[in-house]
Amino acid sequence: MGNCEEGFEVEYYDLPDGTYPAFDFITSQPAKMSAKLTWTVALLEEHGNALRMPYSEYLDDGIFQLRAIQGHDIARVLYFFVVGKKIILTHGFVKDTAKTPPAEIERAKKYRDEYLSRNTEDE
Repeated sequence: MGNCEEGFEVEYYDLPDGTYPAFDFITSQPAKMSAKLTWTVALLEEHGNALRMPYSEYLDDGIFQLRAIQGHDIARVLYFFVVGKKIILTHGFVKDTAKTPPAEIERAKKYRDEYLSRNTEDE
């Protein structure tokens, strides 16, 4: 990342079965949407908590979402911050409504809680 003071480290949350829901979602999208999501993740890596709409939006209880629009589809990837300029991407979905479904926010919170419990036991 060079000497960029604002650089954040982006990681993909991994499930116990070894899959990465956010990465799998991004790479499973049509080429243009996948490219837009990849570009938006790079923006997040560069700007972190300074990234705002239309690319990033705060949802609830420390959960944020990245947004990428392609045609009528809006792809969203949920994420949270960890101490030390680290960002964990949890999962993604395509939704054509204005509001993010509460179940998706709850899933991101569940992934965050699991991630934090798994990664603080070693300390």
